[in-house]
Amino acid sequence: MRAGEAVPVTVPALRGPAGAGATLAGRRVVVVGLARSGLAACRLLVRLGARVVATDAKPGEALPPDVAALRDLGIVLILGGHPDGLLADADVVVVSPGVPRTAPLVQRARAAGVPVMGEVELAYWSTEARFAAVTGSNGKSTTTALLGALLRAAGIPCTVAGNIGVPLCGVVPDLPADHWVVAEISSFQLETTVAFRPAVGVLLNLAPNHLDRHADLEEYYGTKARLFAAQQQEDCAVVNADDPEALGRTTAGRARRVTFSRRRAVRVGAFLDGDRIVLAAGDRMAPVAPAGCLRIPGAHNLENALAAVAAAAEIGARPSAMAAALAAFPGLEHRLEAVATAGGVRYINDSKGTTVDAVGRSLESFPGGILLIAGGKDKGGDFRPLRPLVRERVKGLILMGEARAKIQEHLAGAAPVVAAESMEAAVRAAADRAAPGDVVLLSPGCASFDMFRDYEDRGRAVKAAGAALKAGMTNDQ
Repeated sequence: MRAGEAVPVTVPALRGPAGAGATLAGRRVVVVGLARSGLAACRLLVRLGARVVATDAKPGEALPPDVAALRDLGIVLILGGHPDGLLADADVVVVSPGVPRTAPLVQRARAAGVPVMGEVELAYWSTEARFAAVTGSNGKSTTTALLGALLRAAGIPCTVAGNIGVPLCGVVPDLPADHWVVAEISSFQLETTVAFRPAVGVLLNLAPNHLDRHADLEEYYGTKARLFAAQQQEDCAVVNADDPEALGRTTAGRARRVTFSRRRAVRVGAFLDGDRIVLAAGDRMAPVAPAGCLRIPGAHNLENALAAVAAAAEIGARPSAMAAALAAFPGLEHRLEAVATAGGVRYINDSKGTTVDAVGRSLESFPGGILLIAGGKDKGGDFRPLRPLVRERVKGLILMGEARAKIQEHLAGAAPVVAAESMEAAVRAAADRAAPGDVVLLSPGCASFDMFRDYEDRGRAVKAAGAALKAGMTNDQ
């Protein structure tokens, strides 16, 4: 066991409210981190009969208003720090995804022999529903949402939740056994999984990310592969056949492996045959839809669609039901979202592009004439691999945030650089340098927390700046 890892919790004999309740009722449970996941975990634990203490390093005034309401449920709140006596008599610690396993409180729990679990594990214990879980370095949210749309079109009951913005603990308790939870799962969430066993697990891709939290790439990639650790032979692992690292991480798994590929035919799974999305099952092939029907742009989104199709087919969706859903899917907010057109220039919000690899995929979605707005809180990424794409397609770099100097150093000479102190200034600088037919693209390659509350807040800022710019041009006419 690595230093800082938590003692695992004894898995309940029976999944569902009865099993989880029998395991946790009357226990003193300390919930660490009170953002959305922590709040949902607190409420679920109260339903299960646990005695809950909730804590956050931030003071109450810096936390969501819902935190104070936890007192009405009988929850003890300890805010503004984690005092030494917090773990006294604690039976279990539940950590939110934002709390790393190297955090001092987690290490103290381990040293004291207190089991530690995450919100995903708690949610999994507390329901009999089946899970289809999606992870990867890029494309998780889009694939998760699209998989949910495919299942709904096929009449398969499902709920979309997880890292996509809806805490699992908030949706699972009342779901029946024949229901599917389509869950986006991050590496932060996978750090604390033990029994979590998705009936269908999807690994989209692996690329450097979160090196500000994980010790190295090996640890990060290994954490992603934990998605398949508890799977059994009757389960299914859906893996990108075009990603050697992802393939290599799943060769020893117990589950059946299904693949998807944009570049070649696969024996079992989904692939691109000319301009058609096709399902393969040994010697049998079934066309699903033309690739051109997709409304979401970019080769990476075609890969996401192939992954969703392969997973949906394993769950029971028929190709005929999937075709209309593929054509209707509009994409997600903050993922290559077209937000304005002003003066013949398109403004694109890809605020969720928080990795270097994601920036590359976004740049590949446009032929050229790009004014790229990038930067933010550094996640340990290396921007130098972007140099060829930046030289080829980017007219100008508008750089923001803490990582600005690093990005400028890594991409020196690849494109002209302008510094901006705010999103409004960045959009204005891009607009001043753009010509009709160009694209102003926010794809930051960084976290948002140096200047914004989260990536959604950053995305709303670029949308507001684009709308203001368009309104100003309209008023000038």
